[in-house]
Amino acid sequence: MNIEITPEELSQILQAKSNTLILDIRSKENYMSGHIAGAANAICSSMQQKQIIMSKLPPNMKIILVDEDGTEAKQNATMMARFGFDAHYLKDGIKSWKGEMIKSTQDTIISGDNLWDSIKKDSNVFLLDVREPSEFAEFKIPGAVNIPLSQLFMPGSQAHLPKDKKIVTICSHGNRSMVATFALAQNGLESTSLAGGMSLWNQVLSATILKENDTTIIQVEKIGKGCLSHILGSNGEAVVIDPTYPPSKYIEFAQKEGLKITHVIDTHQHADHVSAAKDLSQMTGAKLYLSKLEEYKLESQQIVDGDVISFGSKQLKAIHTPGHTPGSMSFVMDDKYVFSGDILFVEGIGRPDLRDQAEEFAAKLYDTLHNKLLKFGDDVKIFPTHHGEGVSPTKDGVFYTTVQNAKKLPLLDLGQAEFVSKVVSITTPRPMNYSMIIKINKGVIPVSPMQIPDLEMGPNRCSIRM
Repeated sequence: MNIEITPEELSQILQAKSNTLILDIRSKENYMSGHIAGAANAICSSMQQKQIIMSKLPPNMKIILVDEDGTEAKQNATMMARFGFDAHYLKDGIKSWKGEMIKSTQDTIISGDNLWDSIKKDSNVFLLDVREPSEFAEFKIPGAVNIPLSQLFMPGSQAHLPKDKKIVTICSHGNRSMVATFALAQNGLESTSLAGGMSLWNQVLSATILKENDTTIIQVEKIGKGCLSHILGSNGEAVVIDPTYPPSKYIEFAQKEGLKITHVIDTHQHADHVSAAKDLSQMTGAKLYLSKLEEYKLESQQIVDGDVISFGSKQLKAIHTPGHTPGSMSFVMDDKYVFSGDILFVEGIGRPDLRDQAEEFAAKLYDTLHNKLLKFGDDVKIFPTHHGEGVSPTKDGVFYTTVQNAKKLPLLDLGQAEFVSKVVSITTPRPMNYSMIIKINKGVIPVSPMQIPDLEMGPNRCSIRM
């Protein structure tokens, strides 16, 4: 079988506008500096990724591979032909091409951190999510538009895509989104694939600083997940509450404010994300504090109700606030700021059902809310460890509520019996992989950082609201 395509034959194919994919397998830099019109950059880091990419390609389409001199393209085209693809390669590679060459104006892939920077700074970004509708409905980047990859190669599917915006393609792990760039390039649209897809998007951390008098609070948001953690600074020292992965970012954020991390705290045993508290304490030499009332198998300073943690000129007082978990602790600073973990959120309250004792925990939750947290003054700020989808930050860019606003939340105007009955009746899907994440956070089973993005995939589901 002849799988070789001459430059002249390729020119005829392009003129005929036939159903053909041209995949340029050269380095990103070489592709961007000049490539054949309609070609897409196809770089696969492993054989596994090659196989995944091939499984997503339309089987009835002619595929032409292009490299520098034809050597690697011939090998890959031969392999693809064995898998049943109508695969070919350009004879002698790009150096034989005498036709028009196009320079790219945007990168072929983008990291989650860089995409977040682009979204914040540039409204000229169009997010194209190519997952199936059921996946898209589960969780998504706000503002994204869904056209499944299975439809993207169909005539007319791209008619409404903007030609004046930077298109970023998105999927679960970055494979379907790469194939989507092939479909768009075929129609003359440049696009960029989100590296690692939604899996790595969930690992993007962003810091916002709130300064009031001598108080510095750095709120760290896990953008794709809605997790919130806090770095509290005083006189060069810092306490970190509820850190998430990657822990190195907390060191970076603290150092930018001239702070050294000396204490690390988890408010409770998390169920929707892997805690970075142990790793962060080991990386910084900071003391690790965990609730004595939770079943941890980790070496730490054990916290009980009324304990005080001193740092700089500040003190944090622990309050036992059960209801979401039996040993949840909230932390109070200056009688002005409460860090509530997953007990009280901006938009709702902690769910009591993740340990399979919903009625008992709901009663404790009622007591915690009404007899502890809502007893603080109306102006006291409450900083939760999550925010839900659609919840907006304050004008400072930070997510928090006040006791006064929290008292207005639905469910909090009910008596205890009615509250318990209502809360227990609310059914919300549990966090994905929550039982394994709990075991990891207990210290019962180990985890590799490489596993964490997939373990944490999906929206946060630690709150309930009406």
